[in-house]
Amino acid sequence: MNIDLSPRHLQLRETLFRRWKTNGVRIGDKIESQNEIVQFCDFSLITVIKTLKDLEAEGVIRRQVGKGSFLVRAPWSEAHHRVGFFYNRDIVGGGIFNNEFYTKLVVAFEKQVVSDGHEFILGSFTHKSMPIHLWDALDVVVLTGITKETRLDKLADTSSQVAIMDLVIEGLPYHAYRLDFEPAFKQMFAQHDGETHKYLYLNSSIASSEQAMRLEAFQRACAACGTPQQLKVITVDQETGEGAAELEAVLESYRPDFVCGYIHRSWIPAISARAVAYPYLLDSNRPSFEVNSSEWMKQVLSDIYSNLEDRRPGAMVFSFPATFHP
Repeated sequence: MNIDLSPRHLQLRETLFRRWKTNGVRIGDKIESQNEIVQFCDFSLITVIKTLKDLEAEGVIRRQVGKGSFLVRAPWSEAHHRVGFFYNRDIVGGGIFNNEFYTKLVVAFEKQVVSDGHEFILGSFTHKSMPIHLWDALDVVVLTGITKETRLDKLADTSSQVAIMDLVIEGLPYHAYRLDFEPAFKQMFAQHDGETHKYLYLNSSIASSEQAMRLEAFQRACAACGTPQQLKVITVDQETGEGAAELEAVLESYRPDFVCGYIHRSWIPAISARAVAYPYLLDSNRPSFEVNSSEWMKQVLSDIYSNLEDRRPGAMVFSFPATFHP
C-alpha cells in the first residue's frame, strides 16, 4: 500500500514540492540545480531534467542560463486547500465532541473552511505520537490541546503549515492564536464592584502557558477592584469532570458568590445551587466569559491563508478578546 506507482518524474515533482514547502522556498527564490537534486534524491539525471523542463513549461520555475533556476509559482499555495484540525486525545479523552468548548470550536472552524471553498479534515494526536505522514498530505494543520507533556520534536518534519490554537509555545516558529480573557475579567469585576464578594476560581490541572496566564489575569483584575474582594483558587480537572465531591465540599465551606474559570458542564447544577457560575464558553447566552467563535475563526483563517506560500512564517501571537456575559 505504501508503494508509489506513479511515474518517476511525477514522484520527483512531489518530492521537490515537499522539499520546497518544508524549507519555506518563496516565489523569486533560487532552487537547486539539476546536479544538486540528483545528489539529495534517488532519481536519475534524465528524470531530473524532464521534471525541471515540465515545471518550466507549466510556469512553476524559470531557468536562466548561467544564473540557475528560480521559483515563479507555488502550486501548493493556490486554489483548493486541505485544512486539518487536530486535537490531543490524551487531554480530551472522551473525544472532542464530548467537550462543549471544543465542539463549538470545531464546528465554527469547519464552517468557515468549507464556506471558503476548501477541504476540512478532523483528526487527533497524542502526547507521544503525531500523524506526520498524514499532515504532509495537507496544506495546514491546526493543533490544540498541546501541553508540557506533548512531544514536539517531530513538528519540524512536516511540510504542512503548522498553527497552534489557544496556546503560545515559546521557541517554536509557528503562529499561535490565543484567547485573551483579561478584558472579560475586568468587565465582571467592574460590574460587581462597590461591595465585597467571594470569588472561587477553578484553575485547570492541565498545565499550560494559557492556563497560567489566565489565572494571573484573573488575580490582577481582582486586585484592581476599588473595593477589596475575597478570592480562593483551587485546582480541578475540567476535562474528566472528576472531583465533584471535593468541589462541593469547597462550595459548602467557602460559600462563594461567584465561581469562575474551568468548569465542567456536569458541575453546573451543584455550583448554580450555591453561586453564579461563569465558565469559559463559545457562542453562549449563559452567564460566562464568552468568545464569538465565528469572528475568531475569521481572524485565524485569514492569517493562515496568507501564509500558504510561506510554510515557515516565524513565531507570531494573535490574541482575540473574550467578553463578559452576565
